[in-house]
Amino acid sequence: MLDNLALGFATATTLPNLLYCFLGTFLGTFIGVLPGLGPLAAVAMLLPVSFYLPPETALVMLAGVYYGAEYGGSIASILLNIPGTPSSSITCLDGYPMARQGRAGVALLMTALASFFGGVFGILVIAALAPVLAEFALLLQPADYFAVMLLGLVAASVVSNSGTLRGVMMVCLGVLLGTVGVDVNSGVTRFTGGVQDLRDGVGLVVVAMGLFGVSEAMTSARGATPSYATEKVSWRRFLPQADEWLRALAPALRGSFIGSFFGTLPGTGQTVASSIAYALEKRVSRNRAQFGKGAIEGVVVPESANNAAAQTAFIPTLTLGIPGSTTMALMIGALMIHGVTPGPRLISEHPALFWGLIVSFLFGNLFLLVLNIPLIGIWVRLLQIPHYFLYPAVVVLISIGVYSIDHSLFDVWTMLAFGFLGYVLRLYRYEPAPLLIGFILGPMMEEYLRRAMLLSRGDPMVFFERPGSAVLIGISIVLLILTALPRRKQKA
Repeated sequence: MLDNLALGFATATTLPNLLYCFLGTFLGTFIGVLPGLGPLAAVAMLLPVSFYLPPETALVMLAGVYYGAEYGGSIASILLNIPGTPSSSITCLDGYPMARQGRAGVALLMTALASFFGGVFGILVIAALAPVLAEFALLLQPADYFAVMLLGLVAASVVSNSGTLRGVMMVCLGVLLGTVGVDVNSGVTRFTGGVQDLRDGVGLVVVAMGLFGVSEAMTSARGATPSYATEKVSWRRFLPQADEWLRALAPALRGSFIGSFFGTLPGTGQTVASSIAYALEKRVSRNRAQFGKGAIEGVVVPESANNAAAQTAFIPTLTLGIPGSTTMALMIGALMIHGVTPGPRLISEHPALFWGLIVSFLFGNLFLLVLNIPLIGIWVRLLQIPHYFLYPAVVVLISIGVYSIDHSLFDVWTMLAFGFLGYVLRLYRYEPAPLLIGFILGPMMEEYLRRAMLLSRGDPMVFFERPGSAVLIGISIVLLILTALPRRKQKA
């Protein structure tokens, strides 16, 4: 282990690798802050640059862009209630209320520290357990993945502060929206209403930007959002209270552990990790009554889980050649362009590349910390822009970002329609976050359900015969029961 880490430090600390690592984290954060863009767009933009770099330097830069954009998405989540990435939608739940209370600086500082903590935790997990975790991921069957997705959906419904029943309704609506388009297995067109533009389904960015960005602008224009533009920009106001430092330690550790675990599972990633970590923390925290109202734990947990999962997502990508997301698929493409084939032999055949990349994560997370803590004052000053200037500009940026993906005006109109839907949901106290999570996880859960049923020849008992899936389904059922019990007592 020490020899491997020494090789990694020797590779990562070369001047070109350090410079491109810094460049990647800087550009990733900048792109992640912009509404409508995320890690996929950031990596895709800079992928052509990597063709002219050595393999180690190219991967170090693209990895920095990836987790830099993941962090940048949380900034817009806290300040404007617009998640730059799907996983940062969980951060909106408590980060945005903190900003409305005049504590945006505290939320941003704790986000930076929690992201760094989760990132370092994930790096240690990769360094110590990468081969073991890769073998463990290979043991999982479609039934196990289905159970993981089901737990993620149940956790998303529990996360909702509008109540479990409304949360379940939003999750189900998200799952239904995820089925729109051509079925990949049968080729049958589902729920398109004859609209050809819906054959490929509704885009994730379209749904996320509409539900959060446009609906927030409409709510603000209506006057439902109070002004919080008077927050003074001073370092003292950025520091949490003494008890909040202590309250953040255990959630950061729990979030990092959950994120590291789910990051190693192909097809789960940061969104599942963040939602499950938040739901678990909401159940075990002594401060659970403050969740959704600006609890410091509600910011620390999803951010530590998100960044830990972002780091450990490289385990199945590099050691198994299985991308857990479209962004990871781009990473595999970058490797193969340089003649490096990801898989079980990558560590032995390209040790300098693998361990150099792992060690570069440490420097990249340090760069993020050094870059963003001094910038907190600048980010908070965004709140001092009057809403009647800020939100129209945000809607324009969102529209440009959505249009730039597929150059489709239909996507822009669809995004505005989802914005109106999100506005109506807010009026009737339905939170849009569970809907978005259901939209993301629903298609993946359907895919693993079909695979499991095909392998078992239609026998549904396959989900209870395997210990892993049986335990996870049991946890989902217990979680729903425990969440419903207080309401029954209250009615009684």
